[in-house]
Amino acid sequence: MPTIIKTTIFPGDSIESIIVATQVGEIFYMRHGVIGIFADIRQQVLKLGANGGYDERGLLGLAFHPQFHYNGLFYLHYSVAGTQGPAAFSESFKPNPCDTSTLNLQWTNREKQYDHVDTVEEWILPSNGQPQRRRTLLNIRRPFLNHNGVNSLNFSPETGKLVLTTGDGGSAYDPFNLSQNMMEIAGKIIEIDVGMNAFIDHPSVVTRFNELSVPIQETLTVIAKGVRNITGISYQRFNNKYVKYAGNVGQELVESVFSFVQYTPIPVTQVVQASIMGSELDQEQCTNFGWRGWEGVLPTSVPRNCPENAILNEKYMAYYDEALKTSALRLQPLTSYYHEDPRPDKFGGTALTGVQAYSGNEIPDLRGSVVFTDLARKQANAPARGVLAYTKIKADCRPNDYTVIETDYDFGSQAAYYVCLGTNLNQTRLYLGVYGSMKVADSNLGTVFEIVPWGP
Repeated sequence: MPTIIKTTIFPGDSIESIIVATQVGEIFYMRHGVIGIFADIRQQVLKLGANGGYDERGLLGLAFHPQFHYNGLFYLHYSVAGTQGPAAFSESFKPNPCDTSTLNLQWTNREKQYDHVDTVEEWILPSNGQPQRRRTLLNIRRPFLNHNGVNSLNFSPETGKLVLTTGDGGSAYDPFNLSQNMMEIAGKIIEIDVGMNAFIDHPSVVTRFNELSVPIQETLTVIAKGVRNITGISYQRFNNKYVKYAGNVGQELVESVFSFVQYTPIPVTQVVQASIMGSELDQEQCTNFGWRGWEGVLPTSVPRNCPENAILNEKYMAYYDEALKTSALRLQPLTSYYHEDPRPDKFGGTALTGVQAYSGNEIPDLRGSVVFTDLARKQANAPARGVLAYTKIKADCRPNDYTVIETDYDFGSQAAYYVCLGTNLNQTRLYLGVYGSMKVADSNLGTVFEIVPWGP
């Protein structure tokens, strides 16, 4: 399964190579018409697919340093082999507004009750050599197997820092409300200043910012919270400012693409110091995606069956108090699409899998837009088919509708899940990762396409 598609210019080269990272840990390059292996970390990645084949762990992030052509530095985020433990709890979770104990669960005994450890590492491609691990930036203990992010590492052209997008830790409904707690690493968008060169031998495995050593804390800044599970971050330059796009995967009802320009970076040292002093950070400072009180544009809801009508279900608010608390503080989505949508020009979605800005001219309708992918359209009795769509920022900055992108490729009887979306360095080309199965370790079912204008 391809999880990341990017391009870079190798040291000593003059043209861009396409890089495809797979969830199991192989990273391929396509350069001068040749396909080869850039790196193979399958031995370092936790074995995937043991529980029926579906898995959200693995190789999840890859980013090339802005000066990779000169310094050979790149960065990986993956789930570490040999770290699997018993999850924080095993039963499926749903909040019950009538039982307050389900609304205030705590993740206790974290050193023993967790699913796995994710790591963020710096690697180097030496001249005429094989990629080598250089240092570890973070080791993060995760409570469940899901919501670890995907395409989770990207460099900001605005600050030059490495951006890590973390999911809320998994299960469903963020049972421990990690995403809104500023001390928790889960559910945040974090900038890492890799230029500070904080070399720490074997950094501790942590879940909270205050568990990190001070030299590591000093490299980190929080730029957003309230994230459920995020498909990376994409930057688009407009009038000497950068619009940031980020897709937040929904729970039961709605998938959301967010955009923002201004934000207040909050140093992790400030977060920790406020906790030590017993003071509250200004909640309006931090860009807030609203989860878990809000599922994008809607208050988070729990569905239950309607006994009188099997095709309908009732939806009731999961976290009323939290929805009120964050209603005025949260960022509104740029666009939303729904799991159920009867409108003829829309679709019922499953899960957002990729968000990329497009700045090219070759496909005029997409110029200046943000393109996104959904895993599979909701449809009966047909092979799975993913969906491409796009939206644009309106002049008044209000939320906008989206348009489905029709493609003419015939997948035949094969399933075609749209699992990732990528661009080249100047965002003039779009690459789509398609997979023929929901079992992540199935071999030879991944395909990479380029999206090109329709017609001769």
